[in-house]
Amino acid sequence: MGRYTGPACKLCRREGEKLFLKGEKCATEKCAFSRRSYAPGQHGKVRIKVSEYRIRLREKQKARRIYGLTESQFERYFDLASSAKGATGEKLLEILERRLDNVIYRLGFALSRRAARQMIHNGGVLFNGRKMDIPSHQVKVGDVCSVKPKIVKLVKGSVEKSADKVVPSWLAVSGEAEGKVVAMPKREDIDSILSELLIVEYYSR
Repeated sequence: MGRYTGPACKLCRREGEKLFLKGEKCATEKCAFSRRSYAPGQHGKVRIKVSEYRIRLREKQKARRIYGLTESQFERYFDLASSAKGATGEKLLEILERRLDNVIYRLGFALSRRAARQMIHNGGVLFNGRKMDIPSHQVKVGDVCSVKPKIVKLVKGSVEKSADKVVPSWLAVSGEAEGKVVAMPKREDIDSILSELLIVEYYSR
């Protein structure tokens, strides 16, 4: 299955909660979920029997949609987390948070992860001083992420619009459009609406 390129608001409606996929729009009255909080489609208002499997599946799908991943990408990340030392769920979240597109978003240089991916694909991001166009690149402690001078104005606009957004403690903004990874993300540092235990249970069925 390829990457989803349709309306992002439909994904929030499908999951029954705001996933904040469209940045500032999600906090305004224009948010589609605020107006229609039921699932999309002609059967969206039909009550569906909730099973344990469905709860776990929806949590996995929610994680995929928040980070903008395909099914194969997510399964690969889960396999990596399963083979690492420590709690699988926490390792999975750590791997997802260490994606370059997520780091750009967390630093406040883009209003959404989708916008961060587009910025990286278009060659607007420098990674340790060099051009990096791979959104899935895994960062490590000491890495520096910055934005090319030609789009600094765009970044300033994003920073101003997300002024109330808190940069996580494992990242540090070190310049006008520059950030640094100062530590590995831990579960308590990750502001996430996900229940990683349900995701682990889904793959362990």
